[in-house]
Amino acid sequence: MPKFIPPEPLVMVSRLAKWLMIGTVVGVMAGAGSAAFLAGLYWATDTREANPWLLWWLPAGGLLIGWGYHRFGRDVEGGNNLLLERIHQPGGAVPWRMAPMIAIATVGTHLFGGSAGREGTAVQMGGGLADGIARLLRLGPADHRLVLISGISGGFGAVFGTPLAGTIFGLEVLSVGRIRYDALIPCLTAATVGDLVCRGLGIEHHEYVVGAVPDVTAGWLMWVLLAAIAFGLTGRVFAELTHLISRQVAGYVAVPWLRPFYGGMAVIGLTYLAGTRDYLGLSLPLIDRAFTTSDLFVGAFAWKTLFTSVTLGTGFKGGEVTPLFCIGATLGHAFATLTGQPLATFAALGFVAVFAAAAKTPLACVLMGIELFGAELAVPLMLACAIGFIISGRRGIYASQRPDMPDTADMPDTPDSPNAPDADSAARISGNPCSTGRAGVR
Repeated sequence: MPKFIPPEPLVMVSRLAKWLMIGTVVGVMAGAGSAAFLAGLYWATDTREANPWLLWWLPAGGLLIGWGYHRFGRDVEGGNNLLLERIHQPGGAVPWRMAPMIAIATVGTHLFGGSAGREGTAVQMGGGLADGIARLLRLGPADHRLVLISGISGGFGAVFGTPLAGTIFGLEVLSVGRIRYDALIPCLTAATVGDLVCRGLGIEHHEYVVGAVPDVTAGWLMWVLLAAIAFGLTGRVFAELTHLISRQVAGYVAVPWLRPFYGGMAVIGLTYLAGTRDYLGLSLPLIDRAFTTSDLFVGAFAWKTLFTSVTLGTGFKGGEVTPLFCIGATLGHAFATLTGQPLATFAALGFVAVFAAAAKTPLACVLMGIELFGAELAVPLMLACAIGFIISGRRGIYASQRPDMPDTADMPDTPDSPNAPDADSAARISGNPCSTGRAGVR
């Protein structure tokens, strides 16, 4: 008898239902995990600000974090890069301890004053929980890969309250120059559900007001272009400085778990050298000032860059994104101050463009800007993120990103470029948004 072949629409509906259900489960887990983590992070921030003496315990906290990862978490110390490697080369599992260890270590970093963010923690939690779901469902390597990607989107969308940016971040962060459409449905579902669950559990996200946006004219866009060049260069400096500090500290301090101890001492020294504690933790008040007041030191972005690179480069745990928001917003403020442009508008452009340059995710950052600041800024946001992305080159903060930019093959990588181009970088675009194969677009 002839073999029954189901019609294509039936297959598509079946796959759609499958990934909607899996994405929903991933989103619920990522949203709940992000809500618990953010509650702990807000507690740590409030406690540190109420007890300034906690900063003196930063070296001891770093020693504890370093020893804890050395003793119990060597297999998860790769963090975001470990997730990217598991997606690029499926087969290995993400250890279950990744989610709790990164959450506890990040809260500890913020409790004692380390300059770090929250995106890396949310992404690792989302990816770690998603891996557990994939293993529980006994999914094959291709489907397992899509679930991991959706975990990244779910964590990102939930922790920032930006589901569209979270969706595209998961699709875009894997390779520099390629977007994966095969994971679109699970990523969109996980990011949306994650955001709804996180908000439903009482988490309120910070809001920024840009105010009136100038009319888009050729002359004004030239100012945006000039600012975007500065944003791109700053994103590259941040990535290179963080990698440099990490390599130098590893060369001078042979024992890995001692490195955060020295990093904590360095942060204390920088705090007293700068004469302010504005650069500790997330620095959300500093971001607020970039949007609302003209009374802001024009070199604040450089201080925040140094504080965060030292914190993360010496082994403290946390993300890079919120510090990059602060670096970008204060740089945009400085640019507007020096050129007479609207402060809040250029703070908003820098907020996302420096992140786009450092993380190599320009489209996700454009959508984040639209979600946070409104569609009136869409054109300047796209220009700032695109120019910043190009100016910053192919090397970013994630060492396991794979370059896939054939149109810029004449651009040399740095000597220690982390990866060769993806072996299947010439994959054709798939017309199936729920496909389990690899697909991409350049």
